[in-house]
Amino acid sequence: MAANISLKRVQINKANTTMVIAIALAAFALTFTVVAGKALLNKRAYQSRVIAGKEKAVKQLEENIKASNSLADSYKVFVGSNENVIAGNPKGTGDRDGDNAKIILDALPSQYDFPALTSSLEKILTNNGFKIKSITGSDDEIAQQKAPESSAPQVVPMPFQISVETNVAGAKSLLTILERSIRPMKVQQVSMTGSNNTLQLVIDGETYYQPAKTVNIETEDVK
Repeated sequence: MAANISLKRVQINKANTTMVIAIALAAFALTFTVVAGKALLNKRAYQSRVIAGKEKAVKQLEENIKASNSLADSYKVFVGSNENVIAGNPKGTGDRDGDNAKIILDALPSQYDFPALTSSLEKILTNNGFKIKSITGSDDEIAQQKAPESSAPQVVPMPFQISVETNVAGAKSLLTILERSIRPMKVQQVSMTGSNNTLQLVIDGETYYQPAKTVNIETEDVK
């Protein structure tokens, strides 16, 4: 009798152990399935975001290509006109000549160059017969080189002062010449000393340059 009871207990214990193992395996399988399923869903969602990001980038690239082609066509028309924007000869070498691209660059350079400004002022004065006394200003090249690049650069003033020997008619003429210059010249102050025929004319003014616009290529992390 005792032997039968012991055998039944062994069988019960064995059955219980088997059941525990089965439950444990089932729980493990369920947990693994849930975790794996969640991982797959997360991966699928991530892949969907990556695909959507790529499609957006491709669409933007296609739009940029169309815009660049349109810009190239417009540029060809702009520089290929028979007369530039200031009624000069696009193929000539005079003060008002040159294609429209050259006119725009001369009007608002993209780099700070004070020596070039003084040379330009000297050419204007010499070509119009003015006796130059001095051409001065503040060369701020070092500070401008340290200025941070920007995607929306602002116009930067370049002050200058010119002093010439002329007469009343010459003074009026010089002011008109500066006003009509390809490069914008803003006269801020005029002072004259001397007689009608021998004037010392001093003009304080400023012109401008605008740093080149930077193009930033951005990257985006898909999370």
